[in-house]
Amino acid sequence: MPATAFNELSFDPDALREKYREERDKRIRSDGNDQYTGVTGDFSRYVDDPYVDPGFARSAVECTVEVLIIGGGFGGMLAAARLRDQGINDLMIVEKGGGFGGTWYWNRYPGASCDIESLVYLPLLEETGFIPKQKYTNASETLEYCQVIADQYQLHDIALMQTQILATDWDEAEGLWTARTNRDDVIKARYVIHSNGPLNRPKLPGIAGIDRYKGHTFHTSRWDYDYTGGDTFGGLDKLADKRVAVIGTGATAVQCVPHLAAGAKALYVFQRTPSSIDVRNNTELDPTWVQAQSPGWHQKRRTNFESILAGMPVKKDLVRDGWTEAFRDIFGELRHFQPSKGRLALWAMTWLVTGARKERGLKQYLTDKAMVHMGLQEKMEMADFAKMEKVRARADSLVENAETAESLKPYYRQFCKRPCFHDEYLQSFNRPNVTLVDTEGGGVDAFTETGLTVNGIEYDVDCVVFATGFEVGTDYSQRAGYSITGVDGLTISKKWADGMATFHGLHARGFPNAFFFGPQQSGFTATYTFALDENAMQTAYILSELQKRGATRVDASEKAEALWINTIKRVARQTEEFQKSCTPGYYNNEGHVEFESQNTFYGGGPIEFFNLMAKWRKAGDMKGLEIK
Repeated sequence: MPATAFNELSFDPDALREKYREERDKRIRSDGNDQYTGVTGDFSRYVDDPYVDPGFARSAVECTVEVLIIGGGFGGMLAAARLRDQGINDLMIVEKGGGFGGTWYWNRYPGASCDIESLVYLPLLEETGFIPKQKYTNASETLEYCQVIADQYQLHDIALMQTQILATDWDEAEGLWTARTNRDDVIKARYVIHSNGPLNRPKLPGIAGIDRYKGHTFHTSRWDYDYTGGDTFGGLDKLADKRVAVIGTGATAVQCVPHLAAGAKALYVFQRTPSSIDVRNNTELDPTWVQAQSPGWHQKRRTNFESILAGMPVKKDLVRDGWTEAFRDIFGELRHFQPSKGRLALWAMTWLVTGARKERGLKQYLTDKAMVHMGLQEKMEMADFAKMEKVRARADSLVENAETAESLKPYYRQFCKRPCFHDEYLQSFNRPNVTLVDTEGGGVDAFTETGLTVNGIEYDVDCVVFATGFEVGTDYSQRAGYSITGVDGLTISKKWADGMATFHGLHARGFPNAFFFGPQQSGFTATYTFALDENAMQTAYILSELQKRGATRVDASEKAEALWINTIKRVARQTEEFQKSCTPGYYNNEGHVEFESQNTFYGGGPIEFFNLMAKWRKAGDMKGLEIK
């Protein structure tokens, strides 16, 4: 290893590599995503809306609109806002919940908050003038902000709430989509925007006997405050005489466990894989500082943040938090390569996040052999080891019981799973009423009528809280909750049966005038609202251009879609080494990595993708789209 800042290591790299492999291997399951149970049949109550009064009714609606937007989360709201900015106002939004907010409407569990800086995460801040109270906003404030956006852009006037789309069907003769709902609505639309959210359908663990348990259960995305008491800020006073189990230790559990620990008579946290828990250190925001920022500050700030996470050199880290810390360390190591070899730094930083060997840039300077000789790959790995050693040491410093502390240590690369930031989670296990049940990757063995069993030990509990996340990688229509039928009866399920097929992640050939919002084959960001805003701006541009040209039909060309699929596949293969080394999770399809698959995002990173879209718009020729 060349002489670097890492030449005096406090850890054994070979030992860590072997430990990472061991921990990964014990968690690989042959059933992959099939290990989960869908919320259908007897489990369909887990998708009911607990935040509205029962008995809502209204007359069926029959109408024709220019644009139908499915989903009232940030994606749907941004689509409407950006369309209104372009003067397109004949809109309708259909949302299954009782209000705007999407993820933040459903996820109101105690402690729910955003782990991305609020000045980066919340969109349209300059347009609305809204100033968050803290560096990291909570669910209550985020839901409040959704109301601010809805009011400013007059979205209530165009929304059908508590309404579920059942089907959308294309009529070639009319050149319209027909959407039908569970309230007998028939909505015809020239264009349909599918913004149903990538993480909207709860999933349950496929544990034997799950339907045998006779105690109380609910999913974190449908929190039962009637049972627990309290609100999103805690105070779960009705649990004082209750024994509670939490299944899952991902980002949601990390936030709600401290409140359950404070309220329950006994809390059992069933862990398969520990999360990486770094310092959060939330602080109050100074409104005068925000108000003093120059116009364009918001786009600059979120671009700066995502650029750092994508491995792109920046002059200054504007956010400076746990997300960007590892990258600041690497920039220090690579400063002698900049600026003359800025593309080399870009490649090296991208490798830290994805393990990708970027074809462009790298080959302009060095061969892989020379790269290895210079030791930069090793520096990337050493930096990641060092960062995760700090995370593991934090567990030792905060958790009193040494065995429990060891169980809470994550042994994998930092971005194998979404990192978590919290200042109370680890300390919760110091409470005498809290027990960590470490299943060492095996998960819960079975349910009984009164509780759960792990390794032959039964834990009797009054309530089970499923912090098990949402469906990822399942059939699109299943996750959306409705069928989509395009030209000549082609369904989206059939079109994507062998893999995602889009142009720019937004268009699917055979589904004219339809726009699909989400990360698949598009720019994947830690700040998901940033990607949704880019989707919205791209869609608004296309629809405004169609109006100018007197066109009413747009579809991806066969050639453009094929070329885009090849682009996605080519870059996906470059992440193989990293993803296969990771512990299973939804980032790597539960460890079943398919690198010929096109079911992934644009591998060049979100900023590169956004720049590509901006360049496409600037060209003005709508290349890749067939317009009539």
